[in-house]
Amino acid sequence: MASIQQRKERVAMLSVASNAVLVIFKVFVGALIGSVSILSEAIHSGMDLLAAVIAMFSVKTSHLPADDVHPFGHGKVESLSGLIEAALIFIAAFWIVFESVRKLTSAQQVESPGWGVAVMLLSAVLNYFVSRRLFAVGKEADSIALTADAWHLRTDVYTSVGVMLSLAVIWVSHFFFADPRIHWLDPVAAIFVAVFILKAAYDLSAKAIGDLMDVKLSPDEERWIRSVIVSHKPDIHGYHQLKTRKAGNFRFIEFHIKVDPQMTVEASHGIARDVKHAILTQYPAATVTVHVEPCDGNCTEICVAGCLLPEDRRRGIARCARSL
Repeated sequence: MASIQQRKERVAMLSVASNAVLVIFKVFVGALIGSVSILSEAIHSGMDLLAAVIAMFSVKTSHLPADDVHPFGHGKVESLSGLIEAALIFIAAFWIVFESVRKLTSAQQVESPGWGVAVMLLSAVLNYFVSRRLFAVGKEADSIALTADAWHLRTDVYTSVGVMLSLAVIWVSHFFFADPRIHWLDPVAAIFVAVFILKAAYDLSAKAIGDLMDVKLSPDEERWIRSVIVSHKPDIHGYHQLKTRKAGNFRFIEFHIKVDPQMTVEASHGIARDVKHAILTQYPAATVTVHVEPCDGNCTEICVAGCLLPEDRRRGIARCARSL
């Protein structure tokens, strides 16, 4: 059975191949029938192709182990690739809007819209199945690069359907009217494509910037980590200074635990090891750092906030500390 890394690389290459095919078809058909919406979709797929290439590179690079130059690993390569993809998509979207407005002011008509309907249908179907595969592997591997690539293609599905419907209306209208004068639907559909692209670019850039700025893990993930720590009481008297961040699919988790001050170093180390092991069963790619401190009764504000002792025992420890 292929490893998760092999599945990540294979699905990334599948995305590159499918996007390359769609770019060729869309450019050919768009130029053939004079459809700015199909050409804008070709640009969209071109950005998806570039994003797929970047995702494939980042998937390969982020898997590299930590070294002397990168002691925390290469996980942020995925976030950096996502940010680059978002910037490219923003540029493509603004170009599409510019070309669409220019065509709205011209009298250029779409020729043979049936070809456009066919290529958009092919695009929607192919991108749907490839994006579904990307979503599945991206979720399994916790890969922002693959998930971003999947959203690129899923957005392309929606926009392809929108362009296909506008061209279908133009195509069908020619069977009933000699000159239906609805060719404005083509550039309007292109603007619709651009809006979807801008939304996808914004969401992707926000996620990538969050990881690059070391934003903490989600509330649900931190809640789970806290539950693991609490499950080890009464051996753990309290905890504080929980810090988390994420780089690609790598998580970094750090916190302090309070234990009995009379406990041996070996015993306290064993508790820290058990907590760390429990977290790693859920997040095997995580780096977990546990600092052990004695619960000596000198309770600070942050210490009280994470105290796991009953109130009477906490007061007893404090009285013992003051009598020493």
